Amino acid sequence: MTGEIDLRTLLASMTPELLDGTYVFATLAPRVPQPEGLEPVMVFREREGTTLIVTEDAAREAGLTGSFRCRMITLNIHSSLEAVGFLAAITARLAAAGMAVNPVSAFYHDHLFVPAERAEEAMALLHQLARDSAC
Repeated sequence: MTGEIDLRTLLASMTPELLDGTYVFATLAPRVPQPEGLEPVMVFREREGTTLIVTEDAAREAGLTGSFRCRMITLNIHSSLEAVGFLAAITARLAAAGMAVNPVSAFYHDHLFVPAERAEEAMALLHQLARDSAC
């Protein structure tokens, strides 16, 4: 399964889903092991350290300091990793509203991490973008 690549189809067919929970971004210094039992939704290793996206509660329980309190929105359409412009169109729409967004692409779906207090607004903007693209 390779996923959808047509931009108009992607935008018009996406069904954003706001997931439960509040997430934060946390970091571990290089060579510091991940706390036992911690189950991040994302792990990314950089030279400067390892970034973890975890629930706010899990970060607190693991003694990690979290940044960027956010909610996770999953774009429920199987987008190809080779699709051009999908996230650009979405992040441009959110940026026009003055909203920060941290997108993450996985094999089947794209996920957006938006400020927790603006999650419902982000959902409304995404639904409007889908409607605008269907015309």
